[in-house]
Amino acid sequence: MGRAGLTTERLTLAGAELADEVGFDQVTVSAVARRFDVKVASLYSHLKSSQDLRTRIALLALEELADRAAEALAGRAGKDALTALADVYRDYAREHPGRYAAAQLRLDPQTAAASAGGRHAQLTRALLRGYDLSEPDQTHAVRLLGSVFHGYVSLEMGGGFSHSAPDTQETWSRVLDALDALLRNWPAPDGTTR
Repeated sequence: MGRAGLTTERLTLAGAELADEVGFDQVTVSAVARRFDVKVASLYSHLKSSQDLRTRIALLALEELADRAAEALAGRAGKDALTALADVYRDYAREHPGRYAAAQLRLDPQTAAASAGGRHAQLTRALLRGYDLSEPDQTHAVRLLGSVFHGYVSLEMGGGFSHSAPDTQETWSRVLDALDALLRNWPAPDGTTR
C-alpha cells in the first residue's frame, strides 16, 4: 500500500509541474519523491520507473493540448481555425515548457495509439476540411503544420529569434498568413496549383 495521499495521478501532476520548473529531462522518480519529502521506494507502488513517470507526463500533456485545441477550434474554419490551433500550441509551450517537451516524447506504438495523439491528428484534419484537401495531401498538410508549429515554437523558446527584429509575434502572424495561402493553393502532384 502506498503512502496516504499519494496517487499515480497526483505524482504525474507533480512531475508535470516539476518539468515546467526545471525541464522535462530533469524529471525522475527521485526528484518527485524529494518534492513530497518521501523515500523513493514509497513511489514505486504507483510508478514503475522514471520512464513510466515521463510517459505519464507525456500522456497528460497530450490530453491537455487536445482539450485546448478542441475548445479553440469549435465553430471555427479556414484561417481562423488555423490561427486558433497554432496559438494553442504556442501558448501551451509558453505556459508549460516542460509539459510541451513531454508531448514530444516518442511513445511505443501501443501507448501512442491509446493516447490523445490521435485526437491531435483528427483535430488538424478537421481544420483542413476547410481547405478542401483530399488524401494524400491531407496527410502531407498535417505533417507540414506540425513541423511548422513545433519548429517555430522550439526555436522561439530556445531564444533563436531573440536577437533580431521584427518581433516574433509579427513573424508568427506572417507564418500563419503564408500557411493559409499555401493551404488555399495547395500544389498538385504535377506542380500546378488546385
